[in-house]
Amino acid sequence: MLFTELPLCDTLLDGLQAMNFKETTPVQEQAIPVIIQKKDVIACAQTGTGKTAAFLLPLINNLQTEPHEEHKINAIIMAPTRELAQQIDQQMEGFSYFTPFSSVAVYGGNDGDVWDIQKKGLISGADVVIATPGRLLSHINLYKIDFSGVKYFILDEADRMLDMGFYDDIMKIEKLLPKNRQTIMFSATMPPKIQQLAKTILRDPQEITIAIARPPEAILQSAYICYEPQKIEIVKQLFSDKKPNKVILFSGKKQKVKEIAKTLRRMGLSADAMHSDLEQSERNSVMHEFRNERVDILVATDIVARGIDIDDISLIINFDVPYDVEDYVHRIGRTARAGDSGMAITFVSPDEQFRFSKIEKFLQKSIYKIPVPSELGEVPEYDPEKSRKESRKHSGKPKKSFGKKRTSKTTDGKVTQKPSRNKSRSRSDKKNQTGS
Repeated sequence: MLFTELPLCDTLLDGLQAMNFKETTPVQEQAIPVIIQKKDVIACAQTGTGKTAAFLLPLINNLQTEPHEEHKINAIIMAPTRELAQQIDQQMEGFSYFTPFSSVAVYGGNDGDVWDIQKKGLISGADVVIATPGRLLSHINLYKIDFSGVKYFILDEADRMLDMGFYDDIMKIEKLLPKNRQTIMFSATMPPKIQQLAKTILRDPQEITIAIARPPEAILQSAYICYEPQKIEIVKQLFSDKKPNKVILFSGKKQKVKEIAKTLRRMGLSADAMHSDLEQSERNSVMHEFRNERVDILVATDIVARGIDIDDISLIINFDVPYDVEDYVHRIGRTARAGDSGMAITFVSPDEQFRFSKIEKFLQKSIYKIPVPSELGEVPEYDPEKSRKESRKHSGKPKKSFGKKRTSKTTDGKVTQKPSRNKSRSRSDKKNQTGS
C-alpha cells in the first residue's frame, strides 16, 4: 500500500514525500487507520518492521486535524532506553517537518543543561514528550507538570520495559494522565505480563499482530556444536589470525557478560561490556568507544539487541542460545544493515540444542554447523530431541521425603544419616529476573 492511499493530512504527506517514504510496511498499513480512528491498540511487531512510523504518523495526523490545547502536553511516548527515545525523537522531527508541532526527549545520562531543556519542555507544554520512565518520574517528583491535556499515551517496546523492571514506574505515570485518552501499546512479544498490562490500561483495544520476519538472506548464519567450556576457546581461535572489527557478542546474563569481557581482555583482545548495571554515562562511553572502533568486541546482554542503531557490524556471536526466537532475530539483525552483508555465529552447548532446533524450525532451514577445531577436544553430537528429554528429566521434581531419615554413602562406603527436612519450611516463590 502507498502512503498516499492512507487517510493522512496533506502536510504529513508532504513530509513523507520529502523523506522518500512511499510504500507502507504491513504494521503501518494495519495500525495507521485504526489509530487515526482514535481506537486503543495493542500491536505485536518486532524492531525493524517500521513500527515507530506506525504510531508517529497517525499521532501527528490527529494532532494536526483536531483541536487541542496549546501550551499543554498532548502526547506521551514511553520507551525503555535512552537510545530508543532519541531515535523516536529524530523520526518525530523528520515526520513533523512541515507541521508546527514541538517535541522534547526526556532521558537520563546527561548534564544539567539538558535537564533544564527537558524541564522547560515539560513545563511549557511540548506537544509530544518522548521519555524513559525513570527520567520522567524524576521530573515529576521534583516539580508539578500539567498532564491534563494528554490525549495520547504510547508505550513502545512494552515487553522490554517490563523486563527492565519499569512496571511500577509506568503505572505511576499512567495514574497521572486523563482517563479519557487513547492508549497504544507496541510489543515484540506478547507474554502474559504484557496481556495483563494491556487489560489494565487499555479500553477495548484493537489487536494487531505482525508475524516475526525472518532474518535477511544477507546474513550468513552458522553454529558451533560444542561443550560450554569450549565456547571461549572457539572465540580465541576465531580471532587468532584476524583482528576482530565491530563484533557484538551476546550473552543472556549480565554477570556472564562481565566475565566474558574480562576473559577476552586477558586474551589480549579489545573488549568491553554493556549491561544494565552500568550508569548511563558509562553506557554512553562504551558505545562511543565501540562506534569509533577503539573497542573491537562489544560483549552485551539483550539490552543492546533492540533500540540501538549501529551500522557496519561485521559479526554477531551468540555466546548463548537465546530463549526466544524473537531475541535471536533481534540479535543477528544488528548486522547486514543498509544493504550490507554480515555474519552470525551461535555457540550451542548440549543443554541449548533443543532451543536452537526451535530457531532452525522457525527459519525453516538447517543452519550450517562449523566443525570445532580438533585441538579443542571431543564435541557433543547434535541431537536436539535428546537435549529436550534430558532437560525434562532434570527439571522433574524430586520425591518428597519429609519426616524421613535420608542416608548417603561417604567416600569410604559408610552410611551416614542426613537430617530430615523441616516440614514447615515453605517453598519460595520464583521471581522473574531479566539478567540484563
